[in-house]
Amino acid sequence: MASRIDRDAVVRTALRLLNEGGLDGLTLRRIAKELNVQAPALYWHFKNKQELLDEMATEVFRRLFRSTALGGPGPDGRWSSWQEMLLRSCGALRRELLTYRDGGKLVGGTRMTDDTLAAPLELFLGHFTAVGFTLPEAVSAWWTAYNYTVALVIEEQSVHPDPARPEVRDPAYDLDERERRLGATYPLAAHAGRQMFGDTKASFDAGLRIIIAGVEANFVKGRES
Repeated sequence: MASRIDRDAVVRTALRLLNEGGLDGLTLRRIAKELNVQAPALYWHFKNKQELLDEMATEVFRRLFRSTALGGPGPDGRWSSWQEMLLRSCGALRRELLTYRDGGKLVGGTRMTDDTLAAPLELFLGHFTAVGFTLPEAVSAWWTAYNYTVALVIEEQSVHPDPARPEVRDPAYDLDERERRLGATYPLAAHAGRQMFGDTKASFDAGLRIIIAGVEANFVKGRES
């Protein structure tokens, strides 16, 4: 006997509940209750929670790539530069993940359930190789920037866990208290907190530009050697 709920309904409900309780509070039992079905009904669609998480992560990327958030290439079919491509695409990824509680943790380590990522990845790598990157260089550049973005979102969401109230800071990241506690013995570490946990957007942008500068330096060095 087939379930009276469909796979998409389960995923939509799970993503909504994710914003209420985070990954720790997301259970198959809770999802089933929300859908007004018994928990075993979900197993028609997902063998276990990990399969559901994989599909949720895939849906997050579907929503991102269906939107215009990536900016896309210019009128000539290209971004103005590969640097702009990385800045805009990673910035869009960060913004999308921040709309979900634990969005970074959700996509980190999960497996795509279809070829959702293939088309944009082909576009990104194609842009790199068109300007002279070898495929291994292109993959390394993109993969480094992508993983940096996901990791920074995980850190950012530990500071601002509620996507509905991004201005609210977890009390564990009270910067004044941190400086009082560390300042006398570790003054440099104490003041570093302002940059690491203060303006998280500025911190993300600064780190991404460092990565881009490193990719550019290695690319030029490789052409000269």
